[in-house]
Amino acid sequence: MKEYIDDLLYTIMESIDEGIHVIDKDGRTIFYNKAMEKMEGMDREEVLNKKLLNVFPTLDKDTSTLLKALEKGQAIKERPQIYYNNQNKEITTINNTIPIIKDKAIMGAIEIARNITKIKELSAEVVQLQRKLQERNDKTMKKKFTFDSIIGHSENFIKSIEYAKGASNYSSSVLIYGETGTGKELVAQSIHYGSRRADKPFIGQNCAAIPESLLESILFGTEKGSFTGAMRKVGLFEHANGGTLFLDEINSMGEKLQSKLLRVLQEKTIRRVGGLKDIVVDVRIIASTNEEPYKMIEEKRLRKDLFYRINVMPVNLPPLRERTEDIEILVEHFIDKYNRKSNVKIKKVDKDIIRYFKKYNWPGNIRELENYIHGAVNVASEDEILKKEHFSPHVNTNVFKFHPESKYKLKGTLSDTLMAIEKEMIREALDLNKGNISKSANYLGIKRQTLQHKLKKYKM
Repeated sequence: MKEYIDDLLYTIMESIDEGIHVIDKDGRTIFYNKAMEKMEGMDREEVLNKKLLNVFPTLDKDTSTLLKALEKGQAIKERPQIYYNNQNKEITTINNTIPIIKDKAIMGAIEIARNITKIKELSAEVVQLQRKLQERNDKTMKKKFTFDSIIGHSENFIKSIEYAKGASNYSSSVLIYGETGTGKELVAQSIHYGSRRADKPFIGQNCAAIPESLLESILFGTEKGSFTGAMRKVGLFEHANGGTLFLDEINSMGEKLQSKLLRVLQEKTIRRVGGLKDIVVDVRIIASTNEEPYKMIEEKRLRKDLFYRINVMPVNLPPLRERTEDIEILVEHFIDKYNRKSNVKIKKVDKDIIRYFKKYNWPGNIRELENYIHGAVNVASEDEILKKEHFSPHVNTNVFKFHPESKYKLKGTLSDTLMAIEKEMIREALDLNKGNISKSANYLGIKRQTLQHKLKKYKM
């Protein structure tokens, strides 16, 4: 049985995507899996049964996470490490390193590493591109989004936008809550470019796109030697000094980084990773979340004290399904936009399409609507009305689904007919979603409790 378990563990360790490197108590490699070979660009024969520092000359006992775990007997979690292999190739990893202890004696250490070399390179490029774009915008006075860019006239949407306009007059922190695709960054930029900071940098960072340990160094910068291979670099807070830093999907930020962000909001200073000096910054924070903030607080994924610091001026953006009166004007806007981009002349859209769009639930909100129109304009011919056949099979299946005008006939009174239609639509939704109540309710655009009530009412 033990031999079987050993074989099973070996197979698992060889098959996973993370790199695994194990050393014994003398610092000699005893296991080195395929993922680690690929990550470090080395053959395992170059590493196995050799002392770690002989293979990786840029590491030493103070900078190697494996040797530190071996020496201290303590686990090291989510630690970034930059080092070079024996071909002088730079490698950046996030490591979880654990000492192997038996009978209170340290027998070795195991490291599980994620390769973030490309992410690190891309992140560095993003920081530089953001800086260059800001410099270019400063020279050309070109602004990307303002409140004039925002389209909609539904009452609940206008209230949110008017409040956001008011937020432009102050430097208080703003928290924008809205589902994916509701236009959170557009509103964030509009607040910035409507404020007295308009001639200063606007820098946005998606917190979900970068591992937290790397995100910290991107936001706050690093001092040389703050972790293995780290160089002195300016972070986004310093780049955004005098302007606005937009932290998109702040709900993806871990507790440690939330705590550090709270300190910035309280003290108006930042400290680079590995640094000892506090740097004064004048940066307005606009954050966004696609999850309900109070739910995140309850689930302990958002610090309550941070929430109250950033929620000084809350802006709640309604989903598209709650502002259906805006669908027609948005469709016209996107047709005009892609007419110009694709050099076509779509004159209008079939009225049935607007009717179907108003019944749809729009899980992807305005971004989803724009994508559908973009695809249809690409298919349609010049000077043509946009019709159902111009949309993809996915849109036809999921959006253009009910045809009550041709499917139902008068059955007794109007009340009897409406009840018959409702029962048939519920039955169709249940059939399509294999009896799943939640999915059927979402398909019908009603609440789960409402559907359950109707099922009981119609004894279905």
